[in-house]
Amino acid sequence: MKIENFIEVIHACRYCFMCRHLSGSANVTFREADTPRVRAILLDNVLRQPELLAKPDLIDTLYAADLSGTCRSNCEKHFDEIGLLLAARQDLVAAGLAPPRVAALAEQFRQRPIKPELSGQGDTLYFIDYQSAALPEIPAAFERLMQAAGIQYRKAENACPGKVLQVLGYDDEARQRAESFAAAINVAKAKTLVVSNPAAYYTLSCDFPAWGIELNCQVMHSSEFLAALDLPYRKKAGPLYYLESDFLKNYCGGYEHPHRLLARLGAEQRDFGNNQEESYSCGEAALVLPQLNPKLARLMLDYVCARINDPAQDLLVCAAPYTRARLAEVKNLQVLSLEELAATLL
Repeated sequence: MKIENFIEVIHACRYCFMCRHLSGSANVTFREADTPRVRAILLDNVLRQPELLAKPDLIDTLYAADLSGTCRSNCEKHFDEIGLLLAARQDLVAAGLAPPRVAALAEQFRQRPIKPELSGQGDTLYFIDYQSAALPEIPAAFERLMQAAGIQYRKAENACPGKVLQVLGYDDEARQRAESFAAAINVAKAKTLVVSNPAAYYTLSCDFPAWGIELNCQVMHSSEFLAALDLPYRKKAGPLYYLESDFLKNYCGGYEHPHRLLARLGAEQRDFGNNQEESYSCGEAALVLPQLNPKLARLMLDYVCARINDPAQDLLVCAAPYTRARLAEVKNLQVLSLEELAATLL
């Protein structure tokens, strides 16, 4: 079983209460089973009695995890509870125990194109993943910024490199898709590959190397790319609340480029929520939580909305298209992506 590779994590987490207040799922379900400690206890029992893996309650718990990485990043020894959860999901898939809703969602993403459609000219290639494409305001804002900078660029669209399949537990299939995606990108011979979605950025810059997959270009999140441009901003952003991306903050170890871009834009960043450790991404790292568990996804959205001081006036800025899309479902909220914010200041 894959979880055997995480025995040290299981033994450490099962006795520790320290991060339970940072579990996004547990904070809205109020279930102890949604904390890293109890999940570790359950999986420790699976190691002793493998037949327990088939228990419906355990399967539900494993797919209810928000995967924010907040507990791992704030853990004193950074025990990899995210790796443990993904390994457990892989074990479920290998045993034929993936719930029907998971298997159906995986099939949907299998049907998505692997190789992107390329268009345009230039050394910079902008990858528009499915979450970014669902918010056309983001690619449009990026295009306006590139025009202001006088930079020609190419687009890579309509492709899925496999991150969702990996998160659902289909790791081998995800790796195969990633290899085909990388081959198509390498043929394009771009110097720089820019992505707006932190999930895609993490996949290309971290998952790919871990799988032994090489890209022949530099991978940059749009915040890093835009922060380096000398753009003619005519206005300042002013007061706002920046909602951190799970992938950039917790998975990439305190990725600072969004904050550098906001500083360039003249933003007065205010602290959001109860503390700066919690995740307020609405379940970004789980990627497909609204499809898997709409009730839980709504609870996580409500949890974030309840912490907005003045919903009609406060400006919320997100790095993740996922978070931007979730918050856009709530009427009268002022929410923008980093790209949209920058474009409005030209």
